[in-house]
Amino acid sequence: MDNVLEVKNLVQKFNVGKRNEFIAVNNISFSLKEGEILGLLGPNGAGKTTTIQMLLGVLTPTSGAINYFGKDFSRFREEILEQVNFSSTYTELPWNFTVSECFEFITYLYDISDRKTRIKKIIDIFRLNNLLDKEMHQLSAGQKTRVNLAKAFLNFPKVLLLDEPTASLDPDVASYIRDFLLEERKKFNVSIILTSHNMAEVDEVCDRVIFINHGEIVADDTPDNLAKTIDVSHISLYVKDGLKRTIEYCHNQQLAYHLEGRDIIIDVREKEIPDFLRKLMDKGVYYDEISIDKPTLEDYFLSVSQQKRR
Repeated sequence: MDNVLEVKNLVQKFNVGKRNEFIAVNNISFSLKEGEILGLLGPNGAGKTTTIQMLLGVLTPTSGAINYFGKDFSRFREEILEQVNFSSTYTELPWNFTVSECFEFITYLYDISDRKTRIKKIIDIFRLNNLLDKEMHQLSAGQKTRVNLAKAFLNFPKVLLLDEPTASLDPDVASYIRDFLLEERKKFNVSIILTSHNMAEVDEVCDRVIFINHGEIVADDTPDNLAKTIDVSHISLYVKDGLKRTIEYCHNQQLAYHLEGRDIIIDVREKEIPDFLRKLMDKGVYYDEISIDKPTLEDYFLSVSQQKRR
């Protein structure tokens, strides 16, 4: 597969006061393949939004290069943006426009031959017929998210930049959107970069994940491989007898745990699980149910976020 996007040594600095300088994005490089769904993850303030703004041309990089389809973004911006679109939960369409009016005016930003047919198709895909006459300020947060996402498909882009694409959506609608994104990738080989705080969603739809922290890329791998770097598993026990002894043992061994009634979830290193269970038996702890969950992408996210706070 060819790269549809290449980012090389991208830097974004901001002046804070007269003498101080803040580096929001610090010399990052990555690529996006045709038909790839790439997750852009990181704690709040890590540099994700700044990166997306540079990829859209909203911000001019302090230094570095962005190339779409083998062309320099700074030189061919207008031509490139015909094939790129984005959606963000945190942007607002004109508040006193109806949904129908928003779609109509946005189509004029792109070279679309049959605007009415294109709008009708997008409305049908995103199930927006009952919202067309509503003004944007009348919509709920979830409805605005759907409209913003629909807007991103009006030009049938080759590259999509999605910032929290399913935020505020009901679970059934969010599931529909995820299935739709995967289907679009399958049908049209569209390439997608998305940010999300829903790690299960990222694990489901993303082929690869880039993790940004302090403005730098600290990981670039598949969700499965990143999860495997965490060696702590979660042991869930329904303790019939000896719950206090179990809690006391966790305290003594400095093991993190979460308690819900007689259910306790304990974080234990994978290689230490057999010894841990044997020690509980030695202390006369009896449990009726046990499950062991291996580390997930969310565990990796939490691990890196905690490193940031430290």
